[in-house]
Amino acid sequence: MVANTIKFLLNNELVKIENLDPNKTVLQYLREEQFKSGTKEGCASGDCGACTVVLAELDSENPAQLSYKSINSCITFVGNLHGKQLITVEDLKEGAQLHHAQQTIVDNHGSQCGFCTPGFVMSSFALHKQNNKPNRAEVLEALAGNLCRCTGYRSIIEAAITSSESAAEDSFAKHYQQTVAALTELQQSPTPALAGNGHHYIAPKNIDELATELTNEPTSMLVAGGTDLALSVTQNLATIDKLVYVGNVAELTTIEETDDEIIIGSALPYSEFIDTLHHYYPDLGEMIERIGSKQVRNTGTLGGNVGNASPIGDMPPALIALGATMTLHVQGQERTILVEDYFVDYKKTVLKSSEFIKSIQIPKPTKGQTLKLYKISKRIDDDISAVLAAFFIEQTGQKVTNVRLAFGGMAAIPKRGPAAEAALINEDLTKESVARAKTALATDFQPMSDVRASDKYRMTVAQNLIEKCYLELQSTNAREVIETRVVNYA
Repeated sequence: MVANTIKFLLNNELVKIENLDPNKTVLQYLREEQFKSGTKEGCASGDCGACTVVLAELDSENPAQLSYKSINSCITFVGNLHGKQLITVEDLKEGAQLHHAQQTIVDNHGSQCGFCTPGFVMSSFALHKQNNKPNRAEVLEALAGNLCRCTGYRSIIEAAITSSESAAEDSFAKHYQQTVAALTELQQSPTPALAGNGHHYIAPKNIDELATELTNEPTSMLVAGGTDLALSVTQNLATIDKLVYVGNVAELTTIEETDDEIIIGSALPYSEFIDTLHHYYPDLGEMIERIGSKQVRNTGTLGGNVGNASPIGDMPPALIALGATMTLHVQGQERTILVEDYFVDYKKTVLKSSEFIKSIQIPKPTKGQTLKLYKISKRIDDDISAVLAAFFIEQTGQKVTNVRLAFGGMAAIPKRGPAAEAALINEDLTKESVARAKTALATDFQPMSDVRASDKYRMTVAQNLIEKCYLELQSTNAREVIETRVVNYA
């Protein structure tokens, strides 16, 4: 059963939307339909954070609790609000009493021109809802997606660090149980849909509904976080005829561990699995922290990053290096392929008509295996890579018994460097073998020049990263030998 309506809580009020173009973003809806102008448009691409709002959802592990997440409203389609609570800056205060997230900005003189302030306030609000006594590192992570053009970061950071342990209970805490009950009821409503201006949106609840929808409408556009897809609307002024939101599909929003692998649903946001991957592969966890901002990681998905088939997507090289696989689904039929076999040419993949990515399987590490990742971009946070290098090396002693060197930004697709790998396999990892691998890499790739980097820069950096990996491994091995000797001596 499908209901042609979208229902959600706007702050503490139930809202029903019908007959609205599903290409409209949450930012546009707030400003043009609700006349709430506190949420600002700065970039319309999810880079500046001026449009930050907060979504409260039922916690996936404990449905009796709420999870608060900051998101970029400028690149979130309005249909994605169904079954959630949308919180905006206008409704934080009660009467004349400012909310803690607002008052600390005032007390620390954190607002100058004020344009970015609502976004900072909402990022801080989301952080304190999850952690009422954050440390500096947690604050910096939460605010990394918010830009201040008046260079007022010190005051803003100090404001966000201020503990909210003893802060007065806000209206959202007072209505907590009512909100849980309301969202629980909304989750039980029929499959949500929306139509307007000849465009359609639907949010299937399970994998069978999704498969049927795509079989009936194979040209539909899948959307999860929309952190890239929405740019076609906000930046290129395109319109999408049929949007199918996969964020409500239960089978696509799970994470599971077996003895040998980690299975991540294609529609699970980064923020839901980053800790697990960081536990097994520290470099991978650290790299994910640089995939967009906190707002982007709260909505962006692994399936979207891979499925988009961008040559500069950050996750595909890492997955290729790890030998990860992906499960594809179409009308009850599934097949599993290597991630590296998914890409055919620029923006072209092996997906068949109506087929979609169900999950991605990542092998767990075993003794002697190392994953090293290097993201080269013009700034540390929230930037697109010029080169992404992912190196998987397995050694017995000094001898390389298995190696996969994968790169993004070096070709029309993310791919491995077979000649460079051949220079290392079954050889001791030495300066000489590394030098041969660097030379061989020039036969593996012919990178292009664009606004991010020249072809020469890309090749030079990629070659030097192989050497950097070698030096880091030598340093790690030497340190482990010293530590072993110290333990044995003791």
